[in-house]
Amino acid sequence: MIGIISYLVFFTTVASILGIAVLGLNLQWGNTGLFNGGVVASFGAGAYGTLMLGGPAQDGHLGGFGLFYPLALLGGMLAAGVLAWIVGKLTLRLRHDYLAIATFGVAVAFENVMRNATSITGGAQGIRGFERPLRDVLGDGFTYNAVFLAGVLVVLLLVYVFLERLTVSPFGRLLRAIREDETAARSLGKSPDRIRLISFVTGSVIIGLAGGLYGTFYAFVSPQDVLPILTFQIWAMLIVGGAGNTRGALAGAFLIWGAWTFSGWALSRFAPVEAQLYTGSIQFVLIGMVIVGMLLWRPQGLFPERLIVSQPGRNREKTQVEGFT
Repeated sequence: MIGIISYLVFFTTVASILGIAVLGLNLQWGNTGLFNGGVVASFGAGAYGTLMLGGPAQDGHLGGFGLFYPLALLGGMLAAGVLAWIVGKLTLRLRHDYLAIATFGVAVAFENVMRNATSITGGAQGIRGFERPLRDVLGDGFTYNAVFLAGVLVVLLLVYVFLERLTVSPFGRLLRAIREDETAARSLGKSPDRIRLISFVTGSVIIGLAGGLYGTFYAFVSPQDVLPILTFQIWAMLIVGGAGNTRGALAGAFLIWGAWTFSGWALSRFAPVEAQLYTGSIQFVLIGMVIVGMLLWRPQGLFPERLIVSQPGRNREKTQVEGFT
């Protein structure tokens, strides 16, 4: 029984961290229409930045500053934001598939830099030995993981509330206006380029926060943690849940992470030994099938975007429209 509870704590922690990343992507794509194919670059910048700033001194790579943990986490978020600002300045004038290709190239380049810049990032061996916050008080067992989960859930709730309020604010309406008709928004005196950059950087900072929590939880980060497949996993979560819907984004994170872990368990337990050698590849194929299947069957996701539209001729009376495209 204890083993099951421990696994549920682990599962919920990772799903919640990925849920934070999906919320950041939802701000970029679901609300602003920015196709970010380089999600993993922001995620990795947050993870590497947090561990470099908060970890103890180590030989062979940059870092070891031993900063107070909240400062290290903020530093990781700042690293993700700076990287996003640079990438955004260079690429956000591109549209749709061109933007996706450019940002995906950034993700591939980021992973290669992390793997080969040994003197900065530790190379293929990654960054080890990060002291988990409150480890001396809570130890390394179930109690620590449960407390860490509680902290992650608090962060998830704060991000969720922030984005929920943002999307119903005038700024959130401006994001959707730019997404739907940039020319009309520009004719009203708005600056789509500046607004898109703000959205892109803000979403990337949130994704970097998820990366920092991920690195903290595992007390380790390496190039294997920033492979491009993570981008497709997070996109699958958003597509399944429903772009533009904050609740749907969270639901998609838990559903896809559950499907990913269950498929790995099922393949390792029931598949022939020969097939088990290709478990990772089979899971990648399944992710691709989920994305394509959802786009064909229900492109708006399981929980479509819900827009509030004023009824003409009625004061302050509004109706909710689901599945708006």
